[in-house]
Formats: sequence, structure tokens, C-alpha cells
Amino acid sequence: MNLNLPIRSSPSQRNQASRNYFTGYTPPPSTEAINGPTREPARELPPANDRLIVGVDFGTTFSGHGPGGNGITSDKVPTEISYTFPPDAAPETQPNAKWGFQFKPEESRLRCIKLFLDRTQKLPFYVSPQETATQLKTYNKTVIDAVSDYLTEIYKHTMDTLTRRYGESFMASTKVEFVLTCPAVWSDAAKNTTLQAAERAGMGSKSEIQMISEPEAAAVYTLKAIQPNHLNVGDNFIVCDAGGGTVDLIAYKVISLKPLRVEESAVGTGGLCGSAFLNYRFEEHVRSRLGHTRFDEMKLKKAKTWQMGLRYFEEFVKRNFNEDEHQEVNVPFPGLPDDEEARLDSGFLILTSAEIKDIFEPVVKEVCDLVQGQVDGLRNKGGIVSGIVLVGGFGQSEYLYKRLKGHFTSGAPPPYSERPTHAMARAIGENGSIEVMQPLYAWTAVVRGAVLRGVEGNMVISRKARMHYGTSYATVYNEEKHNVSERYWSPLWERWMVSDRMQWHIAKGEAISPLSPIAFHYTRNFRPGQSLVVTDDLIASDADEPPVAYSRDLVHVCTLTTDLSAVPRSLFTRLTTTRGVEFDNLDFTLEMIVDSAGLGFELKVDGVRYGRVEAEFH
Repeated sequence: MNLNLPIRSSPSQRNQASRNYFTGYTPPPSTEAINGPTREPARELPPANDRLIVGVDFGTTFSGHGPGGNGITSDKVPTEISYTFPPDAAPETQPNAKWGFQFKPEESRLRCIKLFLDRTQKLPFYVSPQETATQLKTYNKTVIDAVSDYLTEIYKHTMDTLTRRYGESFMASTKVEFVLTCPAVWSDAAKNTTLQAAERAGMGSKSEIQMISEPEAAAVYTLKAIQPNHLNVGDNFIVCDAGGGTVDLIAYKVISLKPLRVEESAVGTGGLCGSAFLNYRFEEHVRSRLGHTRFDEMKLKKAKTWQMGLRYFEEFVKRNFNEDEHQEVNVPFPGLPDDEEARLDSGFLILTSAEIKDIFEPVVKEVCDLVQGQVDGLRNKGGIVSGIVLVGGFGQSEYLYKRLKGHFTSGAPPPYSERPTHAMARAIGENGSIEVMQPLYAWTAVVRGAVLRGVEGNMVISRKARMHYGTSYATVYNEEKHNVSERYWSPLWERWMVSDRMQWHIAKGEAISPLSPIAFHYTRNFRPGQSLVVTDDLIASDADEPPVAYSRDLVHVCTLTTDLSAVPRSLFTRLTTTRGVEFDNLDFTLEMIVDSAGLGFELKVDGVRYGRVEAEFH
């Protein structure tokens, strides 16, 4: 019986041609000997030099930016951009860009363009992928082009503002560093693409730009702001960053107070339930009150009338509505005739408290459910939730604050006992009220936290892995573990092997720190003169229990390309098989550093760094 089966290559090698392994054999760089991951000792951070930190909160519907020091701006601009060709433009002419507040109400523009960076994220119902694709194609632009163009406008505006404030001589002699924010649920590929767009916008090289998740930035600002009055070691705080398009949540546990250090205590969650959805519910309400024909006529022929009413809803009703204080609200629609049935009087549309609550309630309930999910997750693991910090544009809403406060401070007190037991004390913490906090400057808490991150360094000492991360490898065939149909003969090791085994280096939900890199150890083998450029796939799984072998439903995070030519030849070991075939063997390590900005990789041999590893994200 012939048991010399063909090799099942690793995923990164599958497209290579088949070979005869016993005549003229030239193997690919082998992954047949791989050791487990190791934790390296904590690194010392380099001393900070004089520099100016600029935080950029690149939001779904609004973006903000601000320098460090006392000059943190609270301005935000719409995350919107559009293109037009100049008159009589030549075919190769680049289009002109409008952004932020430069639009007339009726003008078309690209909205929520940031969400197209992450294909795993859902789009809000009011964003059309087809319309977005048509606009981009018309001006020969891609999504990353549009994001880069928008960030370029942010960059130019920021540098102009800083130059006016501090002077040209100061700016010429001071390094400007950018800290960019991203959603908590952003994929590794989306983080990488965001950094690429920021690099193209002039904010520095990818390795220089810091990135921090939006709720983490908000946590950095708010926890510093409330320290030390509300904080105790062991407390868990849930940060709810409620913005225009999205709502992001992360929970943090206080590890120490001096210095203030926290760790992620729950994996971040999020949803499309930001305040922009209130605008569309308000629009549908007004449409139903006026009738479709009259409403469409108002938007078309009296655009300023509609914009006045919408702006009042955005700036007053969304922020300040309180059912205890406002029995009714008069929304201005100047120029509309009185209509008793529609309750239009003197140019005002009268909305009752019940009607406003009906506009708010489905969106607010979704936010409450997201927060409840974080609370339940922490309590199920025995954690005590001490507070909910509400930030972001929607986080300023009085109604959202009151609803969260009513929901999380209404728990029934435990039964009275003269001698409380330890279990009862735990029950009070597990099931009792949770304080809801709405800090000052809630709208700009994210950009303020981004600046603090750049100035003071990392307050968050560890984060939760969103997925399992691992690599595939080949190992010695074991008849008790492996199917005989999977084995192949390795002429290098002269043994039966099986490929496509998965080694999971990071477990989903595991606490990981940028100061403790994950090390993947490899043994690779080369024929003399063979290329020393090797590739490996970083693979992820969202399952609770990841598989032991590679399967098609796993996520290919990125392909790592490592050039080993910088490694001294003296570190390679010459091997010879029993058939007299010579190989050069090298043991090396790929270090993966996981932080808020995503994944970074370095090559090391015997603990010495020999360069970065290029990662192509998929």
C-alpha cells in the first residue's frame, strides 16, 4: 500500500505548484516546527520630548479636533464631504472638495463615509451604498480617498489654527503629534485603513500616529475628571459614548488610583442607535402631521423653513427635552400658514410631551439595552458595577440621561437585617443602583481624552481581545489525535506530519497589554540561495471555542511578510537530511503588539530586533 500522500499546505502556501518530494525537492520555507506563544517582560516607555498633541475625533456624523494644553477646542464639524469639477475641467483635473459646514442644505454630499471603512459594520437606513458608490465613481474616488480628503481638510484647518495661535516660529520648532479615535468595535483591517488615510492626510507616518478607541478616550477624560471622589480600586465603570450615528460601550475596572490605572473588564459593544436616528423620526412625525404633499413642498420650496425647524429640534429638543418640565414644545417653522388640525400656530408646530417621547423612545430603548447587556455581562462574572458614564453628542441628552438613571437606579433594596451577611453585601453591589454620570463637556469628552492619552501616555493597562487570534502550522502526525487521511510525509523531518493545525495565541476575552507582546516562534528552513522573504497568515475566530484545525469560516486578519535577509547568516544553522539534502535553518520570533490602535508586528532573533513585519490587512 502506498501511503506517500501529497502535502496539505498551509493557507498561505495553497496556490503553490505541486512538487515531487523525493527527486529534486526544493521545499518552501517550512512551518513544520513551531513552539507555543510566550509573554515577554514589560517594556520601558521612552521619555517624552517637547511636542504638541492634537486629538482628532473622527466621528460618524460629526468630527472634532483640539490641541493639548488649555486650548482644547469644543468645536465639531459635520463628517461630510462632496466633490465638484471646476467649469471646463480637463479629464485629468482633480475635483474640488467641500466639507463640514460648507454645504447648502439642499446640496448632495457623502455622509457617514467612515462606516464604509469597516465592511463588518451595518449602515444606517438613511445611508445608501449605491448612492455613495455612484458619487465616488463619478469623481474617480475610493472610500479611503474620501476619508483621506476629509482628514486632509481637518489637518489643514488644525495646522492653520495652531499657527495663528502660537506663531510660525513656535510651530516650526515643535513636533506635532496626532492621536486619532476609532469605534470600539472597529476591525483590525478598518483600524489599519483609518491610519493609512490619516498618513495620506499629512498627520505623520502610520507608526507615529496614535489611535485610541472612542469610549476609551472618553474614559480617560471622564475618569480623570471625577477622580478621586467617585473611584475605588475594584470598581467597574461602563462608558457609554452615544454619538450621532453610533453608540459604543466599554467597561473598565479601576486597578490603582495613584497613578490612575484601569483595565478593560468587558469586551466593547456597540450599535447604530445614535441621535441622527431621532432626526429621521422627527422628520417622519412632521411629514405625518403636515401630509406628504405639503411636507415635500416645504422641503423643496421653503428649504430654510424646514432647516429652521430641524435645527431647533437638534439644538434644543434633543439636548434639553425633559418630560417633567416640558408639557409641550413649540418648534418654529416660519412661513407656514396656521392649521388647527395640524396644530400649526403663528409659525410654530406644537409637539406634546407624549409625541416627543414617541420620537425618542425606540432609539433610547436600544441604548438602554446595550448598557444593560454590559451590566449583565459584568455581574455574571461577579463584578460590581459602580457607575455609567454618559458622553458624546447624544450623551448630552437630558431625556437619555433621565431614562438611564430611571432604569439603573430603580432596583428594590434588599430585605432588612440587623446583621448583614457577606452574601447580602455582595447582593447589594451586584443588584443595587448604579450611578449614572453625565460629565461636563460630554460632547467633546472623546477628543479631550485623545489629547490626554497623547500627553500622559496609556492609562489603560490591558484590553480584552475581541476575537481568538492564531496561526496555522504543521506538526507530527499522532494517530490518536489525527485522521490518517490528513497525514503527509515530510522529507525534511523524515516523518509523517499533518498541516493546518491551529495554534491560538490569544483567546477571545483575554486581557492583553501593549507592554507584553505575544511572541510567535517559528522554525523555517531554506535551500542555499533561496529567497528569505516568507509570509504567514494571522487568523481569527469569533467562536466561543475556536477549532483545532483550519476551516474556511475562519477570518484571515492579515498576511504577514517577513524579510529575513537582515538577519546575520551566522544565526542560520546548516542541516542535512539522511538523503544528503542541505538546508539552512533559522529560529525566529514574530512579536505581535496589541493596543488600542490595533496590531503591530516585529521580527526578533535571539531577542534582537531586526525590523518590522509588513502586515497586509484583508
